[in-house]
Amino acid sequence: MTDAAPSSQGSPFWRFSLQFYRLPKVADACIALQEEAGVDVNLLLFLLWQARQRRRLSGADVTVLEAQVAPWRDVTVIPLRGVRRALKSPPALLDAPTAEAFRNRIKAVELEAERLQQEAMYALVPLGADVSSPEEAARANVAAYEAMLKVRFPQAATETLFTAFASMPAE
Repeated sequence: MTDAAPSSQGSPFWRFSLQFYRLPKVADACIALQEEAGVDVNLLLFLLWQARQRRRLSGADVTVLEAQVAPWRDVTVIPLRGVRRALKSPPALLDAPTAEAFRNRIKAVELEAERLQQEAMYALVPLGADVSSPEEAARANVAAYEAMLKVRFPQAATETLFTAFASMPAE
């Protein structure tokens, strides 16, 4: 997920994502999870948002979510991210300001692709089972995602997210 200006538009999930992603160290933790463990940050944010709603998802729920979002992510979000990253060091054909302006347009389209993914995910709620503690649900949801991916998430990154999650004011 790329950083964006505040927005009052979009679903409660989208607004949560923007707010959470801007918390100290959260963006870096999300990028570490994406790069080191193959995490779909939008799916991770969805699991945390569900935890915020006191919803604990099962491994089967996470597997279904992954299957539903993967086609969109794979044909839109990931290719756009690749183009945006490649343009950090653009070919010399264009002058730097022109290339950077184009890169910023790609970044905006990438963010819109992520927002569309999140809005589609929001339409899937409610999922999971009710629990009494958002923090308990957050840890369980992230553990279910980790198990589904069959990879160990970097502990420092996940603990950063859990700390930020716990620091968010109640809704």
